[in-house]
Amino acid sequence: MNFQNRKQLIVQTVEERGSVDVRELADLLQTSDMTVRRDLVQLAAQGLVYRTRGGAMKVSAATDAFRFENKAAVNADQKDYICQLAAQTIQEGDILFMDCGSTVFRLCPFIRNRRITVITNSLPVVAELINSSVSVNLVGGEVDKDRQAVHGLMAEEHIARYRANRAFIGVDGISLRRGLTANSEREASTAVAMARRAETTYLLCHSAKLETEKYLYFAPLTLFDILITDNEARPDVVDAYRQAGVTVIN
Repeated sequence: MNFQNRKQLIVQTVEERGSVDVRELADLLQTSDMTVRRDLVQLAAQGLVYRTRGGAMKVSAATDAFRFENKAAVNADQKDYICQLAAQTIQEGDILFMDCGSTVFRLCPFIRNRRITVITNSLPVVAELINSSVSVNLVGGEVDKDRQAVHGLMAEEHIARYRANRAFIGVDGISLRRGLTANSEREASTAVAMARRAETTYLLCHSAKLETEKYLYFAPLTLFDILITDNEARPDVVDAYRQAGVTVIN
């Protein structure tokens, strides 16, 4: 495949997904990581994509300083599908942990009329649920203004004081080879803290993240109990996870 064809496919993929990493593009284009990196340098120079650590993202999203709203809007239909499945697992009176993942955030409309308690470090989750039937417990600590979330040692100590029926967490990358990976140590540590204090942990994961790896490994697959993904996940990938002992709902 020549550069012009690769260019068209890379730009199209970045526009559709919002962001993509080098490994994903290399698999898609059936070429080497080195070739993809070289292509991304040229595309970034032309202003067609924005280079990130390990990949690229849409220029429109990058110019808004990675605002949470942009991330939450990417793949909205698939994320809503995942959250509808997640909402079906919740019972009246449940206590939930919800982290600051963009997919987890989209669970809010499906639970706002439930008489449950949500413990969260996400400011957007609080804003969505504050005038609902849900009792909200905001984790205390240092606020990350870009991610609109609370992180840090104090946040983890806050989480450790509670016990929840269910935890809903997100992830940047998941693979059978490396387990769970992330772009941020702070978000990863919060997800781990919540998973450790929940009876059942659900990983809400868009299918594009399956078999992708980010730079920070933070937990094995055993951190969560159930993986919920969308119905666009490749059947062979889903089967591989099930054969590895992972419970998958899609």
